[in-house]
Amino acid sequence: METTTLESRITNPALAVPGAMDALQALNKAISRVRISPGLLELMHLRASQINGCGVCAVQHPKIARKLGESDDRIFAVAAWRDAPFFSDAERAALALTEAATRLADTPDPVPDDVWADAARHYDEQELAALVLAIASINVWNRLNVATRQIAGQEW
Repeated sequence: METTTLESRITNPALAVPGAMDALQALNKAISRVRISPGLLELMHLRASQINGCGVCAVQHPKIARKLGESDDRIFAVAAWRDAPFFSDAERAALALTEAATRLADTPDPVPDDVWADAARHYDEQELAALVLAIASINVWNRLNVATRQIAGQEW
């Protein structure tokens, strides 16, 4: 089997542009102040990262989720959350919102009313706002990492 040498195109843009990492960290800090389970946020981050093909995040977020007490079953099954018994209705609503808001160009109605309404049944306005911000944030990280070919498993 032939091994391919992986190289980043450039330093991660969040590190290359002064103040960018601080801004992204400030957003994550604001999200963390809202009453959303940190473990759920990591599972949402993992799901978006799987969709976006971000190796860096697909390696990083399971490790963080495990440290937060998430089980291997939940981590391994997040890609197939609809068919796995490990998630509550509220978590399923958050994962459905994650998928819809990550795949914006895949359907004419990117975030259908039923997906939004289901999330709104489980989360108040501030929590919904935090979920949307968390989804946007992980999508930023995925795009930074994928566009510049950041290498999974490497620490900054």
